[in-house]
Amino acid sequence: MNVRPITLDDVRGAARRIHGRVVRTPLLRTVGCPLWIKPESLQPTGAFKLRGATNAVLRLAGSTRGVVTHSSGNHGQALAYASREAGLPATVVMPVGAVPAKVEATRALGAAVHFVPYEQRALATEALAAEHGLTIVPPYDHPHVIAGQGTVGLEIVEDLPDVDVVLVPIGGGGLAAGVATAVKALRPAATVIGVEPELAADAAESLRRGERVAWDPATTAQTAADGVRHATVGELTWEHLRLHLDAVVTVTEEEIVLATEFLAARYRLVAEPSGALSTAAAVWHGDELPAGRTVAVLSGGNAGGTE
Repeated sequence: MNVRPITLDDVRGAARRIHGRVVRTPLLRTVGCPLWIKPESLQPTGAFKLRGATNAVLRLAGSTRGVVTHSSGNHGQALAYASREAGLPATVVMPVGAVPAKVEATRALGAAVHFVPYEQRALATEALAAEHGLTIVPPYDHPHVIAGQGTVGLEIVEDLPDVDVVLVPIGGGGLAAGVATAVKALRPAATVIGVEPELAADAAESLRRGERVAWDPATTAQTAADGVRHATVGELTWEHLRLHLDAVVTVTEEEIVLATEFLAARYRLVAEPSGALSTAAAVWHGDELPAGRTVAVLSGGNAGGTE
């Protein structure tokens, strides 16, 4: 993929573009330790994906007949929402057997839904785009999407200028790529750490090996963090992670479940398993992290929410 990595200017442009269209989520201070939670679960569609989808749609407005993507959850809903707000038609390719609640939520936002076997999603999306003159907005591996997700990092540094550590979940890498780009540009001394389940740790292995690797879907399918099960780090997101991410911490399945319970019981925050990854790292892997003011990004709160 011959696309330059995004810059802080791209993220700032995205922030101006999506202002007033997405929620500027707060930093919530936890009790008893220097930890803040960034709850992207408060977005209208329940996850950070709305930022990237909105930026991409607004960049395309006036130059396309409509947009299309493949998704079984959060990205599809985000694109449907952003497209409806911009007055563009949206089409979402979903796998046969997708959770009915996700299908209905996507349709309720005005998107047309097409069903295909899971392994045919990308090909079906390309075919629909060619047939109807639609523009593909990928779930994560696109500069406009990455820049939109990077606004999370921009807000973190604006609200906590002396932040020391930022923890961000990794699935396909769009959120981590954007956040790391923004945070490192604004606060070079900060450490940005990705968090993955032990059962879906392709980014951790990629960083160790110095090259992008993909894990067997039969392995990653076992994690409870369904938002990252099938999202292999992309070519473009990998370039950003390679440049800006300091490390990756992996968490166990038990720690993921406990983190969702911790957020609900202690702070009344709803987190899907993938959304709780960063909190799991902060609470149960503190000895692996640098000391200091730490922000954990709660990426989403949709039960069963995926790419």
